[in-house]
Amino acid sequence: MVDLSVLDLSPIVQGGSAGQSLRASRALAQAAERLGYRRYWLAEHHNMLGIASAATAVALAYAGEGTSTIRLGSGGVMLPNHAPLIIAEQFGTLEAIYPGRVDLGVGRAPGTDQRTAHALRRNLTGGVDQFPQDVIELMAFLKAPQPGQAIRAVPGSGSNVPVWILGSSLYGAQLAAALGLPFAFASHFAPQMLDQAVMIYRDRFEPSEYLDQPHLMLALNVVAADTDAEARHLFTSIQQAFINLHRGQPGPLPPPREDTDGTLAAATAAPGSPLSKAVVGGPDTVRAGLEAFVVRHRPDEVIVTAQIFDQTKRIRSLELVAQARDALAAGPVPATAMTAV
Repeated sequence: MVDLSVLDLSPIVQGGSAGQSLRASRALAQAAERLGYRRYWLAEHHNMLGIASAATAVALAYAGEGTSTIRLGSGGVMLPNHAPLIIAEQFGTLEAIYPGRVDLGVGRAPGTDQRTAHALRRNLTGGVDQFPQDVIELMAFLKAPQPGQAIRAVPGSGSNVPVWILGSSLYGAQLAAALGLPFAFASHFAPQMLDQAVMIYRDRFEPSEYLDQPHLMLALNVVAADTDAEARHLFTSIQQAFINLHRGQPGPLPPPREDTDGTLAAATAAPGSPLSKAVVGGPDTVRAGLEAFVVRHRPDEVIVTAQIFDQTKRIRSLELVAQARDALAAGPVPATAMTAV
C-alpha cells in the first residue's frame, strides 16, 4: 500500500468561525500524525466564505506547533498571487522552524475569482503565463546562493525545500515532467483528466537534480464512517458544497442532510463530476475503494481529503482510512466489498 497523506481546506462550517476552523485543522494535523499519515497539506483560497486557510504559511506554522514528525506543506500555494521571493521567505521560515518537515506545492490557478485576484496582486500582468518562470525563480531562491547573488531569501536560501507542481489539468503534468519535479494531481475535483495527466507526466518525465524518476501523488475524496449509510449521510455536506459552488453560491460548509429523493447523489455521481471518484462508506467499502484506486492509477502516494461538518466525525474518518491502509498492507480485500460512490 502506498503512503497516505491529508489535504485540508480548513473548512468553515455553518454557524462556525475561522478561528474554530483553524483550531480544528491543527487538531486534524495532530490526529494525522498520530495515525501515521506522511504529510499534512493546506490549500490556499481567497474570498471563500467556507475556507479559512487563505494565509497558508501562517496556518501551517500553527499546525506545525502542535506536531513533531508529520511533514507540513501547501496543497498548494497559488504562485501567480505572490512574488517568488516572498514564498521562498515564508517557506524558508517554516523550514527553519521545522527542519526537514516542509513541502512546497505550487499551482498556477488564482484560487479565487478575477476581481479578488486583482485585489491580491494589484497587477494581473504575467499571471498564469509567467508560472514556469516563477517556479524556476522560486527554486533558485531556495538553493544555495551563487557567488555574487544580489538578492537572497532570508530565511530560505540554501534550505532546499522540496517543490511540488500541483495541477488539475494537463498543463501541470507537462511542466512537472519537463522540470523533473514531483507532481500532485487534483483528482478529487478533476477526475476527467486524471488518466491522461498521469500518462503525460510519466511518459515525458525528464530526470533532474531533484528526482531521477517520476513521483506521483493523487488526491482522493474519502469519507469513512462505521457504516455505509452514515458515510453517505456525512458526504452530503460535500455534495451540497459542490452544488452551491457550481451555482456560484459558495459559502460555509453545510451540515449533512437527508437525500431522500437522490438529488444530491445524482448531481455528483455522474461520470466527469468532480465527486465521481469519491470513496464513501464503511470500513470494507473504503478498503475496497482505496485498493481499486491504487491498483488502477499506481500512484506513489495518495493524499485524502474530506470536508466533514462534524470535527469528531472528520477525525473518525481519518482513523478508519488509516485502518483500511493497514488492512490492505496485510492482505487482499474481501470479494464482497464494493465502493459506495
